[in-house]
Amino acid sequence: MLGIVYITAGDMKNASEIARELVSRRLAACVNMFPISSIFRWNDQIEEQNEIALLVKTDSFRLDEIIKVVKSIHTYDLPAIEFWKIEGEQEYLDWVHVNSS
Repeated sequence: MLGIVYITAGDMKNASEIARELVSRRLAACVNMFPISSIFRWNDQIEEQNEIALLVKTDSFRLDEIIKVVKSIHTYDLPAIEFWKIEGEQEYLDWVHVNSS
């Protein structure tokens, strides 16, 4: 199934590195990047941060490899990685559940 993997990064340098790696490995056909402002709970604190959102155009069978590549070069301890229709990296989805209830 074709879809979009949604990823956030802390700055354009890391976002571009992730995007180039995914496209060069043919794990994505295209990646769009744009600035966003995020408010989230981390370590029992409310945080507010400017980030870069990535929309990765790909096929769902590539998701496991995309997760491995992103985690290997991402600057966050726990990057947001979601496949929309919604499948994603389980640890992140668990974090969302715990911090939204």
